[in-house]
Amino acid sequence: MPQIVIIGSGFGGLTAVRTLRKLGCHDPITLISPRPVLFYFSSLIWVPAGLRTEEDLTIPLDNFFKRHDVKYHQGTVTGLDPESRQIQTDNGTVDFDSLIIASGGRFIKKLPGIEHVYTPCEGYPPTKAYSDRLAVLEGGTLAFGFSGNPKEPTAMRGGPMFEFLFGIDTLLRQQNRRDKFDLVFFSPAAEPGKRLGENAVKALLGEMKKYNIRMHLGHKMKGFSVGAVHTEGGDIQSDLTLFMPGMTGPAWAAHSGLQLSEGGLFKGDAHCHVPGFKGIYVVGDSGSLAGPNWMPKQAHMADLQGEAAAKNLLAEQKGQKAEHGFKTELICIVDTLEQGMLVYRSPTRTMLMPKLRIFNWAKRFFEWFYLRAYR
Repeated sequence: MPQIVIIGSGFGGLTAVRTLRKLGCHDPITLISPRPVLFYFSSLIWVPAGLRTEEDLTIPLDNFFKRHDVKYHQGTVTGLDPESRQIQTDNGTVDFDSLIIASGGRFIKKLPGIEHVYTPCEGYPPTKAYSDRLAVLEGGTLAFGFSGNPKEPTAMRGGPMFEFLFGIDTLLRQQNRRDKFDLVFFSPAAEPGKRLGENAVKALLGEMKKYNIRMHLGHKMKGFSVGAVHTEGGDIQSDLTLFMPGMTGPAWAAHSGLQLSEGGLFKGDAHCHVPGFKGIYVVGDSGSLAGPNWMPKQAHMADLQGEAAAKNLLAEQKGQKAEHGFKTELICIVDTLEQGMLVYRSPTRTMLMPKLRIFNWAKRFFEWFYLRAYR
């Protein structure tokens, strides 16, 4: 029987598993990841307020694997030989006939002094470490920022940074400590968040002005040091810095034998197929896929791509045309801890709905609804 292998236990990889089984695939599926868990990155924004713990966000997948008849291979991928159809890991090799790469990307850590900042979307430990420092800080300047991969415009994750910024502003107000802190937002982009749409950018920058959050925009990053953010437009004094760098592909991409984009991600077409090799697909943050320049790096997009890749994998196995495309769609609730702003974008429509309490509730409900399939 054909051996299907999926690299990664994140959103795209698990959606691919569910889609394959839903469509009646009975072939053996092996999933490779360092830990048999799904980590729900989307709710890290609530960690500083004490609303989520590591246990809340870490979902063991043993029961999910059992229900979907998935063989789990615990290991970190170190390389790939697409000719011999083998994946190298630090725990042995895995053979495959069909492959879906859903391993996620990694943040570019080249700026000097970047060890002095916290990157929340790397996981729970840096987010909790930041939260603990904030809790004991009596006052000062808090800096928040993000940048992109200059060689890969879509390889960035700025949305969560807006949520951390507004959420911590709200948290400090709830604690009656906001007057002791100066909040500053920085980005090398003159219009940060432009992928959300022109109106969303205006609304976000308007919220910053409304809540006395300083802005330092349009200046190329130079690096960081203890107590400062350095840009070509001057330095920003900072007692605590939260920063999201641009993204690139996983460390093993260079040893994969697959075609990479200029920004270091696996190249994929509009059907998630990796060019040059039959039966190899890529989804989510590790891929540079055909689509508009605003196509987001977010969980929802990984889910849509994971579904399309699974459908095309099965079609290819049956000798059919693998032409299932993925819907390009950005859905984002910019949460402020008490309210939320809904942003929607598709190739034909852009919508922005103002801050409402119901969107905060909706985001919390969606977390419960989404994770119940894996609990």
